[in-house]
Amino acid sequence: MTESDSLSRSALTRRDVVLGAGALALASTSAFANTPPGFDAWRESFRAKALAKGVSSATYTRVMGRIEPDMSVFAQMGNQPEFKEQLWQYINRRASDWRIRAGKEALRQHGALFTRIEHDFGVERGTLLALWGVESAYGDPLVQKNHMKPVFPSLAALAWRAPRRKAYWETELINALRIVERGWSTPEEMRGSWAGAMGHTQWMPEVWLNVGFDYDHDGRVSPFGKPDDALGSTARYLVNRGKYHRNQHWGCEVVGGSHAKGDRSYAQWAAAGVTRADGKPFPRPSDMAKLWTPVDGGPSFLIGPNFFAVRSYNPSMNYALAIVHLGDRILGEPPFRHPFPGSERALTLAEIQEVQTRLTKAGFNTGGTDGRVGNDTMKAVKNFQTRAGIEPADGYAGLKVLARLRGM
Repeated sequence: MTESDSLSRSALTRRDVVLGAGALALASTSAFANTPPGFDAWRESFRAKALAKGVSSATYTRVMGRIEPDMSVFAQMGNQPEFKEQLWQYINRRASDWRIRAGKEALRQHGALFTRIEHDFGVERGTLLALWGVESAYGDPLVQKNHMKPVFPSLAALAWRAPRRKAYWETELINALRIVERGWSTPEEMRGSWAGAMGHTQWMPEVWLNVGFDYDHDGRVSPFGKPDDALGSTARYLVNRGKYHRNQHWGCEVVGGSHAKGDRSYAQWAAAGVTRADGKPFPRPSDMAKLWTPVDGGPSFLIGPNFFAVRSYNPSMNYALAIVHLGDRILGEPPFRHPFPGSERALTLAEIQEVQTRLTKAGFNTGGTDGRVGNDTMKAVKNFQTRAGIEPADGYAGLKVLARLRGM
């Protein structure tokens, strides 16, 4: 299974709304006998809300008239797999050997598109490549086919019976209906996470409707198929909502000045004894940045406005660091020069595949042996660690797990 760290905006964090996968077909007329009590009445009463927001009666009937709510969303809400990762593990999994290699290939195939986006929006290609890689494995169609589901049954269930943020889910269901109304997509095409995040960069309907735009000039806005609309719109999102600064890098790893605080220019940081970890000069001395050391004893970073622009895509400092680091790695930069305490190097693609192959032979389901670490592989590793008495049983496929597997 390919991991997709998809995220959102608005009332929920992206992590709240996008983790989850599976497959569920749109319900047919014959399934009405199993419709939960009260749903039919709600569906008819909700029609007025949708029509008041510009959804035609024909579209509402087309989408909602033969639908059953996907009640499994509520179990998924409360039973997401939990893995207690240290920051270095979190980064290693996202800036994996597979994602770096696949990112280089994605850049080779779509170089002209990234050049155009950089010209139009000033958003660096590394940042967009990393977002694309983490959110959907660079648009891998197998992720769409095997790990996504039709979103309308999920959104209908949430709009009807969500225990919290009911108004949010009602709005997102109406947004999804308006997308169909505009002719941008069909209910059958609109497959995503259990909560409605879709496509290359995992848009919620609100983002699709209000931020997405027709970057490939084919007459509709789509996060599916060609990546042009998804990546161009994501760049515009980072500029408009994240306040991305044109042609600035996110920051860099540094040494020195561990007790200094506040916003300063790179020139001021240099005067305070802070230098780049690679020994190179700061390229734009007048740009502003903050000093951040995420883990005591680990690497330190000067982070500028574009780090926080990435953070607007998912309100997590760790996510933002993983994205900007993966972007740098795709473009040829090395790993962090100062290690995190207790960390180990990330496994290579071949080593991850070996872990998956050995786990599969030992009876643990990894969901495949493609070198991509998703929830299936992590659960398999955690189960193996538990059986083998490896502490902590954290689900991390690292050197210790590989060594134990090789010793079996």
